[in-house]
Amino acid sequence: MSGASEPGSSAGDDTGGSGGATAETDGATTETDGATTETDGDSDASTADTMRERAGESRVKLWLLLRANRLVVAGVLTLAVFVAFVAAAAALSPSLAVKVGSKDPIETLFASMITAIVTGATLVVTIGQLVLTQENGPLGDQRKRMDDTLAVRDSIAELTGSPAPTDPAAFLDAVLAAASERARALRESVREGAHSDEGPNRAALREDIEELTGGVVGNADTVRGRLDGAEFGSFDVVFAALGFDYGPKIGRIERIADDHGDALTDAERDLLGGLQESLSLFAPAREHVKTLYFQWALIDLSRLILYAAVPALVVAGLMLAVVDAGTFPGRTLGIDHVTLVVGGAFAVTLLPFSLFVSYVLRVLTLAKRTLAIGPLVLRD
Repeated sequence: MSGASEPGSSAGDDTGGSGGATAETDGATTETDGATTETDGDSDASTADTMRERAGESRVKLWLLLRANRLVVAGVLTLAVFVAFVAAAAALSPSLAVKVGSKDPIETLFASMITAIVTGATLVVTIGQLVLTQENGPLGDQRKRMDDTLAVRDSIAELTGSPAPTDPAAFLDAVLAAASERARALRESVREGAHSDEGPNRAALREDIEELTGGVVGNADTVRGRLDGAEFGSFDVVFAALGFDYGPKIGRIERIADDHGDALTDAERDLLGGLQESLSLFAPAREHVKTLYFQWALIDLSRLILYAAVPALVVAGLMLAVVDAGTFPGRTLGIDHVTLVVGGAFAVTLLPFSLFVSYVLRVLTLAKRTLAIGPLVLRD
């Protein structure tokens, strides 16, 4: 994002989580380092609530791909290019200063960079136009979009018992609150029924319900804590929503309904269905917020690249028109000044590309981690 709307790693950052290890609900659900892992007796797969646990990747890698400020990532890439360029130019023989004196690598390099910058900026404008095209359309299409949005809001209002919030973080929080409330109601109902009938079927049902509801309540409460105070425009809202792994929970509800259909009372079956409904509504709500973030990020990316293209073109032009072997004589720490200048100018001209890489890495990683909607678990 832009500097105003792209905060750095915030307090809500929990790619790995922190804290001790907590076991809850008859040992069926285990929480380690802020991640809740659900084990399913009917499946060889296990799921975790944090992205780091589900992806099996390091905290540093996911922080770099997702949580880190995109402007900082772009700056680090630019600095790395500068350091690598200067190190290579100083180490290789003959040195860059000698080459500049005998021929003109500066002209070759920066003439190519001017072409690349102009072409890249034009491509970015085209991408921005494609994003904006999705927001344009005839009156009938706009009316349908509005009707679909209001229909979903009505469903969430019916689920929560109050009007759906307009703030994206509060919108997701309301759905999670409803899911947590319904999970608690289901757990209490099954516990109360166990006092009157504790046969083998009811015991197995109670164990599965305890495991399911414990995972839903714990996961929902954790994500709601991350959503508290998060503002759309930063990545905080979307990243917090990624922490609620609703797909396996919906699948578990379906298996419980199938395995314990005879043991469930009508009231418990209704509560189980209500919990499934609340989890199912979270899926399109999260996807809607994610889609809005994609559009927001791509528009910001287009704007930033256009901003960076102007100074990059100026620097490339100055290097072509002004700099030669005698412009920056002398050495510092054994490195020719002309090498430092050429390396710095090259890094500056690559800044638009660094911005592109930093944003696209986040968008592609997020898209990969949320490919499936519903109870379908994808893993590498």
